[in-house]
Amino acid sequence: MIMMVVAFLLSMILCLLFGVPYIDFLKKKTIGQYVKDCAPEAHAKKEGTPTTGGVFIVVAIIVASIIALFLAERFDNPALIVLITLLFYTFAGFQDDYLKIKGHANDGLSARGKLLRQIAIALLPTIYVMLSNPYGSTFSVGHWTIDLKWLYPFLSVFIITGASNAYNLTDGLDGLAASTGVFAFLGAAIISSYSGYPEIGIIAATVAGALFGFLYFNKPKAQVFMGDTGSLAIGGLLGTIAVMGKFEFLLIFLGGVFVCETLSVIIQVTSFKTTGKRVFKMSPIHHHFELLGWSEKKVVWVFALCSAIFSTIALVLYYLTIRGII
Repeated sequence: MIMMVVAFLLSMILCLLFGVPYIDFLKKKTIGQYVKDCAPEAHAKKEGTPTTGGVFIVVAIIVASIIALFLAERFDNPALIVLITLLFYTFAGFQDDYLKIKGHANDGLSARGKLLRQIAIALLPTIYVMLSNPYGSTFSVGHWTIDLKWLYPFLSVFIITGASNAYNLTDGLDGLAASTGVFAFLGAAIISSYSGYPEIGIIAATVAGALFGFLYFNKPKAQVFMGDTGSLAIGGLLGTIAVMGKFEFLLIFLGGVFVCETLSVIIQVTSFKTTGKRVFKMSPIHHHFELLGWSEKKVVWVFALCSAIFSTIALVLYYLTIRGII
């Protein structure tokens, strides 16, 4: 637990240190965000805000993780797989951001191209878990465990890819993805550590620390956005940690806000295509509350509080499981 605190603080400090020169670099190169025409009118002022801030978030995570893991003498294969997966997702997200910047629009990789990259990357931790863990193909809900055998890779890839996309959808307001992510990764760090995966817990703690530090630059009015470089990578990392730590079911609660964001999009699209009517004023659901008149700060605070509640529920469920109550 002490090393997780060290990892959190180290990553937070590194993110703050790396952020200043990187944002200055982005401003000098005029590398800014392009806002979609369909976004709420209030988002027009975000046009030109520096993006790809995920670069210094990921650098802080990797550097802090390596230092903390070596100090804890926990730099082993699972940790390496998690960090390599993070890097691959970062490259995929950066490619998407680069195409948007190059094309002077908010259209990067095609949906199919992005999904294929996410699936290919998700196979790395999936295959590792299947080959290295005797319980790699099992899925547990409380004390009920089922061995999915050859079906498990499909579930694992779905979880990791889904988490990547869900977190990406959440990154739509200043400070929203970062603040909700802090609580999700803190919960993941605690569960991983007490489940016998301290190295994964340390990495999760560094993510929480880096996101907390990033909030200094990303809180309203944001100085920088994490872009797909950050959101695709961090979301994919959350799913990877859940798979590697074997707490896939609890991810539903740890990422409760991200699940709700994704469901709002699915419900909106399904309703419009089948009935021609919209359930929400706009999806993902954070835009719905914006259009109801909530300020951006209020939406972020409420969603962050919901994330804290969801993560607490996940921890309670985990405690009840290890105590044999459920």
